[in-house]
Amino acid sequence: MAILKFRVYFEEDDSIYRDIAVLHTQTFFDLHGTILKAFDFDNKHQATFFRSNDQWQKGREITLEMYSDRTYKVAPLLMRTTTIGSEIKNTNQRFTYSYDFQKHWDFLIELINVSKDGNAAVDYPKITRSEGISPKQYGTKGLLGEKFADIEEKYDLTRSAEGFGEKSEDGEDVGIDEGEGGEEYNDGLED
Repeated sequence: MAILKFRVYFEEDDSIYRDIAVLHTQTFFDLHGTILKAFDFDNKHQATFFRSNDQWQKGREITLEMYSDRTYKVAPLLMRTTTIGSEIKNTNQRFTYSYDFQKHWDFLIELINVSKDGNAAVDYPKITRSEGISPKQYGTKGLLGEKFADIEEKYDLTRSAEGFGEKSEDGEDVGIDEGEGGEEYNDGLED
């Protein structure tokens, strides 16, 4: 049983990649699911592979399903029924993979190794290497993540903080001694 090892690059940054080993008899649907898992993406959007050449030009399409909103020059192959081994035309075979046609998540896939000796104890496809931090499918989260909204609401970060007022043209503080509505500011300290 032949094992094919692919390197899957995030198109926008080739330092972010995953190596995936698959059996030559597995389908593109198996590879599709493993790529999504490797990059922590969900499985809710349209997807397609293209056989590619050395310049990453798109050739024959291998799609998740026939999409009514797309036009095809040639009827595409379907991921669920197309084995990976059937689309390997040379030892440097390349594919492109597009996921979520609205967001345009594009990946470059390159065959990097072929081995005739598969390990029967291993479940394929298998992620064998992960390099770089995966892009976030639905945008980026800051270091504080969802907790930032709580902090922003609690401390009302949209207003200027007390004690950090503006200065007038002559250098005097404006608005420090008065609260809202013209009331005298009292910080609880007695003179």
